[in-house]
Amino acid sequence: MGAGETVATRKGVREVQETADVEAGLDALDSAPVGPARTPLRQILRERVLPPVAAAVLVLLAWQLAYEAEVKPDYLLPSPADVWRALSDQWYEGTLFSTVWTSMQRGALGFAASVVIGTALGLLLGAVRSLRTGIGPVLSGLQSLPSVAWVPAAVVWFGLTDATIYAVVLLGAVPSIANGLLAGVDQVPPLYLRAGRVLGATGPARLRHVLLPAALPGYLAGLKQGWAFSWRSLMAAELIASSPELGLGLGQLLENARTYQDMALVLATIGEILVVGIAVDLLLFAPLERRVLRSRGLAGARS
Repeated sequence: MGAGETVATRKGVREVQETADVEAGLDALDSAPVGPARTPLRQILRERVLPPVAAAVLVLLAWQLAYEAEVKPDYLLPSPADVWRALSDQWYEGTLFSTVWTSMQRGALGFAASVVIGTALGLLLGAVRSLRTGIGPVLSGLQSLPSVAWVPAAVVWFGLTDATIYAVVLLGAVPSIANGLLAGVDQVPPLYLRAGRVLGATGPARLRHVLLPAALPGYLAGLKQGWAFSWRSLMAAELIASSPELGLGLGQLLENARTYQDMALVLATIGEILVVGIAVDLLLFAPLERRVLRSRGLAGARS
């Protein structure tokens, strides 16, 4: 074998090796990401449970110190123990869970209706550009309008009925959900739509298999914001549209406590409203977000 043939052979071997390296790299990119190893219980307690518990303890300590320093008279700033006694009284009277359930039931029904209407409205505006040009700015303006502003008008339209409360919830949540879906649709890469069209995904199939899955992160953010708006709207409506016929929700309980200047019950009710909001976020939206991130291989990258 001559010197020229040896050089050519080595060059061919090197090209084959480089090609194999490139293919191995592409295969590694195409392969599913390796999921994170199971986190030990001690690490979960140290990293996820201990920080919020420590923050809650610090808040209670600061509150107790402010009470003992008499920053405000005790009838204006009761101690944490007084607020706990107000919660205990609700428990023994049998009104604690019924009050929370009344508000949660209204919030769940109002949010479900808002999801249906907001999703349909978002898809319609996303499909018809002229309609979006005309209604889109109005929708954004409605999103920034405080929900409490709708309560007087809703009371005039529907009276002191459940329809008033649901109308305020819908007006507060629908714009956020529709805008979230529109933002998600705007961020869908055009390549996905062209690939779906080539594969025969048109009409409802395009919506179900291409558009909605690709727009899911923005849509989920809109749903989360829509729930926050619906819960706030519900509290505002219950505070103002208070009537024995409407039953006792958290908003009505808060207004009753303010009327009787029972600050312990006021703070206890605020705590119940806060706990419900945190519970819905942790039990409903946080698992959905983790599932979406995991399906896109982003859970490990952001941990």
